Amino acid sequence: MTSDTRSMRERMLAGDLYIADDPDLEEASYLARERMAAYNAAPDRDTARKRALLEELLGEVGEGTVLRSPVYVDYGTHIRIGRGTFANYGLVALDVAPITIGDDVQIGPNVQLLTPTHPVEPGPRREKWEAAEPITIGDNVWLGGGVIVCPGVTIGENTVVGAGAVVTKDLPANVVAVGNPARVIKHLQP
Repeated sequence: MTSDTRSMRERMLAGDLYIADDPDLEEASYLARERMAAYNAAPDRDTARKRALLEELLGEVGEGTVLRSPVYVDYGTHIRIGRGTFANYGLVALDVAPITIGDDVQIGPNVQLLTPTHPVEPGPRREKWEAAEPITIGDNVWLGGGVIVCPGVTIGENTVVGAGAVVTKDLPANVVAVGNPARVIKHLQP
């Protein structure tokens, strides 16, 4: 594992094993936490300041998108959100790998988008190796309160995920899914 000449950031973004306490990654994480704290502390009525802070925190944020504080991220810069998206209180978006959220997505309170993975084998875990897989949320998706989206998952457009569901595998477009693990219970007309 140590003969790879790529930086830990390059390894991380490629989905390969990396060590999270690498100095460059730690610095990026500190910067994200400072930006996150500023965003979360800014008054909601100061919409221009909130918007500017959100644009500093995230890699891309579309017009009309609102994330209610508090918001929690690892780096922020690996998150892309389309226009008109709304996230209620307590969004956790651990963006060790890219997180892409489409247009007009509705995200309930306390939703978790979790890209990090860890080796199952005890040795590499003890040595602090980690990896990650990207998450993609299509346009016009609704994630109910408390939904957890696991690493590597893609959710198709217009899909509704019921409150408390744990999404461990891709969901197609135009369905309703509920449960742990989330399963499709209904097909919607596109």
